[in-house]
Amino acid sequence: MPASSPRNSFAGWLRGNAVSLTHLDPEAPLDDLEPLRDIIGNARVVAIGENSHFINEFALMRRRILRFLVERCGFTVLAFEYGLSEGFPLDAWAQGEGTEEDLPAHLAEAIPVGVDEPLRWMRRHNATASKPVRFAGIDIPAAGGSLLPALAPVAEYLREIDPETLPALQTAMRIAESFAGASAASAAPAWTRLATAEQDALSAILMRLLIRFRAVEALYLSRGDRRSYDIALRRLEGACHADYGFRAMAGLYAGNGLTADTSARDVYMAGSVLWHLERLEPGTRVVLAAHNAHIQTVPISFDGHLTGLPMGQHLRRVLGDEYFALGLTSITGHTADMRPDENARFGFAIDDTALAAPEPGSVEAAFADAGLGLSVADLRRARREAVAPGPDRIRIQSAYLHTPVLDAFDGVLNVPTSTVADDVAG
Repeated sequence: MPASSPRNSFAGWLRGNAVSLTHLDPEAPLDDLEPLRDIIGNARVVAIGENSHFINEFALMRRRILRFLVERCGFTVLAFEYGLSEGFPLDAWAQGEGTEEDLPAHLAEAIPVGVDEPLRWMRRHNATASKPVRFAGIDIPAAGGSLLPALAPVAEYLREIDPETLPALQTAMRIAESFAGASAASAAPAWTRLATAEQDALSAILMRLLIRFRAVEALYLSRGDRRSYDIALRRLEGACHADYGFRAMAGLYAGNGLTADTSARDVYMAGSVLWHLERLEPGTRVVLAAHNAHIQTVPISFDGHLTGLPMGQHLRRVLGDEYFALGLTSITGHTADMRPDENARFGFAIDDTALAAPEPGSVEAAFADAGLGLSVADLRRARREAVAPGPDRIRIQSAYLHTPVLDAFDGVLNVPTSTVADDVAG
């Protein structure tokens, strides 16, 4: 291949600038991660991605980086691609509430995206730490599978603060319960089978409650406290965004959806990160764990069609260089392809899929051509040095997302081989 090809030019830059790492083991010494300190700089939010959920090596690496950022860089919050509403009891557990045996019950209905081991580490760390690490959920309820994890605690709040509104909320909960699932993959198809009148009634009730929350804020605060109001409002906003998402997904699959209409979930997640930052002490630094497609800072397009504006784009707009997006990817091995299946537990089946050789022009091909194994590259440096042309695609499960990688991410961490977690494959 000619030396001027995109594949080789960026590979040459990687060969001279990427930093090799030593360990995947979360309990291993952390010295090999020290270069990350300069790479992330003064970022307040460091997002650590993954090109697929359910990958062992990505989970191990994210746990190592979490430990490094907490122990050596003073980060004190783990924000996770996990329901904001469901995150509050997990934070309490991480602070020492209840017993070790309580965690499986908290996570029983959740998709196993790797939150359990970081929480266990946090609880152990917090038992002796002078400054505890907090957990923050940021996502819509049940990853879009059900409105009930948000609406049920809102009902408890309104029962005390505004009981006149309970009948309306209970109607919304009855409709929501009729199509609830473990994820959007199961709930969205069930939502499309609702009568149009039910779909519209649910949206109308949620919007009326949301406007009332904002319109009579002073009344609610006179009957309760600020923190309870803020949490209940954010939960209701999450339910509204999830409800919007059902319509957006229906339009996407029907081929008549609005441009970038699936962005409602991502803008809620970005808003949740900022919501937590506003309520935590000044100087707080956040580790944010989510899929690469959520943390990247440029729009998402498939087959030339703009489908969404990711969380990372919103956070970059607000935080500027205080937001750092670190994408995780792999060269070889297997990945977890998610196949819609309404009969599966979470509304999708996981296919353990062997990865083909990296495509030319991909960031994975560049790492392979550079002869690099476990390593991390500072893409901000590549941008400063005007390295061009950069990779134009990055893996998303076994396929590729065509995106300008140098603009989409601030860093990329390469795992040479990936494997699918045993408890989800099949």
